[in-house]
Amino acid sequence: MSQPLRFAGVMPANVLPFTSDLAIDEPGYRRHLRWLTDTRGVTGIVANGHASEVSSLSREERKRSLAIALDEVAGACPVIAGVYSDGTQEAVELARDARSAGAAGVLVFPPTLFMWGAQLKPDMVRRHFSEIAAGADLPIVVFEYPPASGIGYSPQTLAMLAEIPHVAAVKDWSNEIVAFEANLRALRATGRPVAMLSAFTMSLMATFLLGADGAISGMGSVTADLQAELFEACGKGDLDGARRINDRLAPLVSVFYAPPFVDMHNRMKEALVLLGRIPAAHVRPPLTPVSSAEREAIRRALAAAGLGAERR
Repeated sequence: MSQPLRFAGVMPANVLPFTSDLAIDEPGYRRHLRWLTDTRGVTGIVANGHASEVSSLSREERKRSLAIALDEVAGACPVIAGVYSDGTQEAVELARDARSAGAAGVLVFPPTLFMWGAQLKPDMVRRHFSEIAAGADLPIVVFEYPPASGIGYSPQTLAMLAEIPHVAAVKDWSNEIVAFEANLRALRATGRPVAMLSAFTMSLMATFLLGADGAISGMGSVTADLQAELFEACGKGDLDGARRINDRLAPLVSVFYAPPFVDMHNRMKEALVLLGRIPAAHVRPPLTPVSSAEREAIRRALAAAGLGAERR
């Protein structure tokens, strides 16, 4: 029986392994999903997010990726589907695909069109989300981007979106602790039961201590266990324990999110190969493989975090 959707705790965004000819590696993907599902403290999984290279997937591949995730997870925890589109109508169709497949909710990416001034037209943002809500009838996670990206939403806009009944959570990737706190306070002030899920992986402990309800993170594809332990320690007020876990995460944060930022998920795939959790780290263009020097830096970061290769 499927577990109910609860927007709290650690919800990793899975990577999507590919074969050498860049097709979806279904056995490798299923193995990765099993590790996530079996990890204590994981309360949900996000398919078709940035970590899965969603921008390179066709609509049919997104359907297949989600179908595999739902089949492999088999109700052990809810699966949320990413909705990545620059048009409202296509976003509605993708959300309907997710509902038909059996997803528990959708993570809605901001259209890149919004970078041209949508912050000055909050009604445009509200219409986009309202039409997705009406068309798909699923819980919605709003994806908040960094303010510097041009497609982040103001605290006032997030509070407005929280009034849409289907909006159940915000994935906050503002990547700036002052902005994160402002967004958190704006949501709390609405009185609506809208969860705040941190994607600010570079300062995850700080966001948990501020009161984030959990996390959606691509790095969770590698460190879901440590992130879940960190969330638990922060929730208990065990600051010494939280600092110890945070110190283990720090070397991986440094190597995964080093410039160029575009390579973060490529690096996570390499880490999963080194850990023996996926067979290969193939990525689709325009992404490119990491260098041998960077691969060695990832190996050292894993060792510093106390993570080693697992038996197959």
